[in-house]
Amino acid sequence: MKHLITATAIALVVSTGALAEGVTHYLTIHVNQSDPKVMNMALNNAQNVTNHYTALGDEVVIELVAYGPGVHMFREDTSPVRDRIATMDLEMDNLSFAACGNTLANMSRRADGAEIALLDSVSVTPSGVVRLMELQQQGYAYIRP
Repeated sequence: MKHLITATAIALVVSTGALAEGVTHYLTIHVNQSDPKVMNMALNNAQNVTNHYTALGDEVVIELVAYGPGVHMFREDTSPVRDRIATMDLEMDNLSFAACGNTLANMSRRADGAEIALLDSVSVTPSGVVRLMELQQQGYAYIRP
């Protein structure tokens, strides 16, 4: 009987470990400041979380959402982290970027209707705040650096 209990315990540990591998985690990172330190911290968070879960054999899906002054992070003409975003976009399939459409419309109005050019890897969401709410409702963890 003792051997049966031991064998069952070992089988349980092995199967539980196997089930734990391959878990997918979800994270959204919020940037609403035009501060290179905050932008870099957000990108550091994305890289560090990816490295952590990859080392565990898990996956992580990350969406970085910017609105208000944080949209400068994604603007072609004003992004202080443009090169870093381009590199991360090439290296990290799990990372996506979304800019607030409301903010872009306001920026365009202030620029006499000129279109605001974004980095190639950035998509536009109608509202950054609503997008953050949707992601949290879908089970995404939320971080604001």
